[in-house]
Amino acid sequence: MKLEFENISFDMFRVIIPLIYIIIGIVFFQILKRIITKVKPKRQLKISQNQKFNTVKMLLVNIIKYVIILFVILAILSDLGINVKSILAGLGIGTAIIGLAFQDLAKDLIAGVSIITDGEYEVGDIIEVEGFRGEVIFIGLRTTRIRDFKGATKIISNRLMNSIINYSLNNSLAVIDVDIAYENNQDEIDKVINKLIEKLSGKIPNATGELECWGINQLSSSSVVYRIVVETKPNMNFAVERFLRKEIKKEFDANNIKIPYQQIEVHNGK
Repeated sequence: MKLEFENISFDMFRVIIPLIYIIIGIVFFQILKRIITKVKPKRQLKISQNQKFNTVKMLLVNIIKYVIILFVILAILSDLGINVKSILAGLGIGTAIIGLAFQDLAKDLIAGVSIITDGEYEVGDIIEVEGFRGEVIFIGLRTTRIRDFKGATKIISNRLMNSIINYSLNNSLAVIDVDIAYENNQDEIDKVINKLIEKLSGKIPNATGELECWGINQLSSSSVVYRIVVETKPNMNFAVERFLRKEIKKEFDANNIKIPYQQIEVHNGK
């Protein structure tokens, strides 16, 4: 009877030790993660530099996670009586076998490191990939997460991040095409637009350049189309366009300039 109790306690000990290793690994990871996430630059950084700083911190957290997982697995195997040294010695052949079995994973890891070192995009950038446009919210060694303006998140393997459009590398251009009815006096239109440009000079939120009128861009079937543009901060072109449309409408109403719209003529047949 005594022997049975000894066997039970021994088996329980063999189960508890791996659990302890796992718990230690989790606690150690959480401590290091908290330390890294709280690290702040000594001086004020530009937006792009701050994004890169946060991306590097995120990458470091991912590397630490995988290293801790590896050490915990090796510790558990060693505790179970498996010769870890022979496993490490045989990593040459094992690596080749694992490489064949996990080719996609290896490609993801290599691509993840390449993305960070080359600076193709960073956390906080607005990018478009496979027709999906949104903000980069996470860059890991295996995957990248992108969230669109509706809140939907797309998770893409790093090896598939090939054809990328990055909208955050350079300033954007706000473009407004204004339709004006043919019956309006063209000289009067030029005066109103120039007056509007002077009025909004230096007062357009998120604009980095001066408001310009590029003149008549198109003669459509029902209107003369003027193009008005201004350079903006990266990805702020849509907000600036909405602001300008409101200001243009107010100025045109004040000067009785007609914007064409669809109309229906009704005849009573008498």
